[in-house]
Amino acid sequence: MKTKLFLVTPPFTQLNTPYPATAYIKGFLNTKAIEAVQADLGIEVILKLFSKRGISDLFAVAAPQFEALNNSISDNSKRIFALQEEYVKTIDAVIAFLQGKNPTLALQICQEDYLPEASRFVQLEELDWAFGTMGTQDRGKHLATLYLEDISDFIVECVDANFGFSRYAERLGRSANSFDELYQALQESPTYIDAVLLSTLKEKVEAVQPTLFLISVPFPGNLYSAFRSAQWVKANYPNIKISMGGGFPNTELRSLSDSRVFEFFDYITLDDGEVPIEELILNIEDPSYGAFKRTFLLEDGAVVYKNNSAKSDYKQSQVGTPDYSDLLLDKYISVIEIVNPMHRMWSDGRWNKLTMAHGCYWGKCTFCDISLDYIKIYEPVAANLLCDRMEEMVLQTGENGFHFVDEAAPPALMRALALEILRRKLSVTWWTNIRFEKSFSKDLCLLLKASGCIAVSGGLEVASDRLLKLIDKGVTVEQVAKVTRNFTEAGVMVHAYLMYGYPTQTVQETVDSLEMVRQLFEAGVLQSGFWHQFAMTAHSPVGLYPEKFGVKKETEAIGSFANNDINYIDSTGIDHDKFSFGLKKSLFNFMHGICFDYELQEWFDFKIPKSKIADDFIYNALTDDADLNIKANAKIVWLGGKPSVSNFTKSKKGQSWQMMAFTFHDKKESFDIVLNDPEGHWLVQTLPLISVSNNKTFAFQELKASFETTLENFELFWYSKPVNTLREYGLLVL
Repeated sequence: MKTKLFLVTPPFTQLNTPYPATAYIKGFLNTKAIEAVQADLGIEVILKLFSKRGISDLFAVAAPQFEALNNSISDNSKRIFALQEEYVKTIDAVIAFLQGKNPTLALQICQEDYLPEASRFVQLEELDWAFGTMGTQDRGKHLATLYLEDISDFIVECVDANFGFSRYAERLGRSANSFDELYQALQESPTYIDAVLLSTLKEKVEAVQPTLFLISVPFPGNLYSAFRSAQWVKANYPNIKISMGGGFPNTELRSLSDSRVFEFFDYITLDDGEVPIEELILNIEDPSYGAFKRTFLLEDGAVVYKNNSAKSDYKQSQVGTPDYSDLLLDKYISVIEIVNPMHRMWSDGRWNKLTMAHGCYWGKCTFCDISLDYIKIYEPVAANLLCDRMEEMVLQTGENGFHFVDEAAPPALMRALALEILRRKLSVTWWTNIRFEKSFSKDLCLLLKASGCIAVSGGLEVASDRLLKLIDKGVTVEQVAKVTRNFTEAGVMVHAYLMYGYPTQTVQETVDSLEMVRQLFEAGVLQSGFWHQFAMTAHSPVGLYPEKFGVKKETEAIGSFANNDINYIDSTGIDHDKFSFGLKKSLFNFMHGICFDYELQEWFDFKIPKSKIADDFIYNALTDDADLNIKANAKIVWLGGKPSVSNFTKSKKGQSWQMMAFTFHDKKESFDIVLNDPEGHWLVQTLPLISVSNNKTFAFQELKASFETTLENFELFWYSKPVNTLREYGLLVL
C-alpha cells in the first residue's frame, strides 16, 4: 500500500505565520513524489475558538460557575462574562480585521467605544507614550490584541488553566524529566480546548485518510496537544502509524526510556527529518525492511534507539523548496502584543521561513547546544539556489517577506544573497539572526539594506568582555557597538539578545553589563533587546563540562523522559533571579529613548554597586578613526544607476582642459560630480562593469590595474572628493 502522510504542527506556536517544519518536510517529500498533506492545528483551533459560535460555546461552558455564584471568580472574569453579548457581537469582525480583511474597522476600534474592555486595557494609558503617534491600523491591532488577551484571561481562569496563545500546557512539557505528570493529565477527560482540537483533527484525518501521521513538536508548549492528538488517533484509527519529530524531541528526548510514550507514538525521530521519515515509509510499506535513521521505537516492551540505516543525510541543495500549500495562509492573524520592535516582527505580518545555512558556522558558544547535529553540522546553501527558492515561495504564497531562521547567518553568504537579490531585481523584505562580527562593515550593511534586509538580531549576551571570552562568543563589546552602528546607520533595525546569570558572573558584572546596554541604547545603535536568564542545558559545553565554568550539577540523574535543562549550583552563590525585574524594566524604558539619566540603582529595590564602566565607553568606541585600508581582493560594487554625462572646457590662467560632468539620480535626490576627461572616460567605462546588475564582481586590485594602464596613482583618485561622493551614494567596498 502506498503511504500517504499527514503532517501537523499542534497548538499553539504563532498566530501570524506558520511554523515552517512541516513546510520543509513537505517540500522534501515533493522531490520524492510522496503524497503529503499538512495542517497547522494551532491557527485552526484559534479560529474556531475565536468565532461567534466558539465564544458563545465558551461562555456556555463557563456559565455553571457563575450561576453557582462562585466567590473565587475574579472581578475581571465577572466583568467579561457580563459583557459576553458584546464579545459575541464583535469577535468575527475583529478576527477579520487582524487577518487584514477588514481594515476600516481600525477607525471604529480606535474610538475606544467599540470593543468591550477588561483588565488588559488598564495598561493602555501607560502605553500611549511608548507608542507615540501610532498609526490607526497599528493602534487598532494593539487594541484588538488586548481584547483577545482579555478573552484569553477568561479562558485560563474559567475554562482551561493551560491555555495560552503561543503555548498550551507548557508547564507539562518544560523540564519534564519524568513522564508521570503529563501521562496523568492525558488519562483525564479532554478539556474544552482539547475538544475543539480533537474535533478539528477528526475532520482532517477523515478527509486525508493518512497511513503515516507526523507531528512536529517545536517547543514544550506544543507537547501536551501533540500527545492528546496522538492519543485520539491511536484510539480511533489504530492502523495509522504515528511519529513525533521537531525541536522538542531533538533537544529534550535524546535519552528517552519511558515505554509509556509509545502508547501514543510508534516512532520518535531526531534531528534532520528527511532520511528518518523516508525510512519510516519504507518500514510501513515493508515491515521486514528493518532499517531506521535516528529513531526511537518499542521492541519487546522496551524502548530502543535504531540508527542502522546506510543512507546519509541529504545535502541542503537536495531537500527541495519549503511548500506551504494546504496551510490557511490568508487566515493567520497579526497581533501587536508587546512594545518591543523585534518581538513585534515575530507576531505581526506573514513571513516565509527559509534557512541560509544548516547549523552554525561559529559553533563555539559555551551556553549553546553545539554538540547536537542541528548546530554542529554546518552546510550553507548557494545564494542562487536560495533566490530560486525565494522566487518559488513568493509565487506560491503571494508573500514577499522572508525570515531566515538561521542559528547565525554567515556574512559571506548574506553578501552573496544580497547581490543575487539585487541582480534579479527582486522586491523582497527579509531579516535574520547574526553574530556581531567585524565582517559587517558599513558598506556590507548598506548592501544588505539595499537588498531588502530590514532587521537583524544577534547575541550580545553578557555585555562584559571577560564573560564574552568565557562564552567563546568571539566578539567584544566594542566590536558589537561598531557593528550595531553600521547596521543602524544603514537603516537596519538591531535587536540584541541579552543574558544574565552566566556561571561566575558577579553582581558587579551584571551592573556593568546593564551600563553597557544603557550606553548602546543612548547612542542610538540598538533599537530592541530582551534579557534572558542563563539556563544550563545538557548538550552545551557548560552542561557537559560544568567544572570548567565554576558550577556544579545538582544531580547527575537522567530522567526517563525529557532531559535538557539542568539544575546547577554557581560557585558565586549569587541569586540572579532578583535582577530580572530591574533589568527588564530599565530595558523597556531604554527601548523608548527615555530614562538614560537615571542612576542604575533606581531600577532595583536592593543595593547594587556603582558601575565601573566609563560614562563614555561606547561613545569612544564609536568615534574611533575609520580604517582606510582596502584589501586588494575587496569587491567593488556600484548600487546606483547610469549617469547622464556632459563635456565642458575649463580654463584657468590661459590654459584649458576638457572636463566631464556626471549627474546621478537615486531614489531620493540627484547629485553631481566632476572629473577631468581621462578619469571621466575611465569611470564611464567602469561603472557598468561594477554595477550590481553585472554577474561578475571586480576586485579593488582589478580596478587599480585597469586605471593604471592609462592613468597614474589610482589611490589618489580613489580617495578624491568625487569618488568620496560616489561612496556616499552606493559605491561599496565589500
